[in-house]
Amino acid sequence: MGDMILSVSVFLAQGMLAFAILFGGVRALRGPRAQDRVLALDTIYVNVLLLLVLSGIRTGTVFFFEATLIIAVLSFVATVALAKFLMRGEVIE
Repeated sequence: MGDMILSVSVFLAQGMLAFAILFGGVRALRGPRAQDRVLALDTIYVNVLLLLVLSGIRTGTVFFFEATLIIAVLSFVATVALAKFLMRGEVIE
C-alpha cells in the first residue's frame, strides 16, 4: 500500500513539474524584459532539477542525482553570469 501511494504521488508531482516547466518556457518566450526571461530560465532550471530528483526516486538509480548536481552547478553559474551581464553589460571585467 505504501509503495503504491509513493509511486502515485511521484507520478503526480512529475506531471505538475512538467506543467511548471511548460509555463516557465512560455514566460521565457513572452517575457517583456530580459530580467523576466532570466527569472523564467532560473525557474525552469529548478523545476528540471526537481524532476530529475523525482525520476531518481522513481527508478532508484544514482545517475539522476549525479545529473542533478551537475545541472545545479551549471545553472547557478549561468544565472550569475546573466545577472552580471544585465547589470553591467559585460561578464568578465
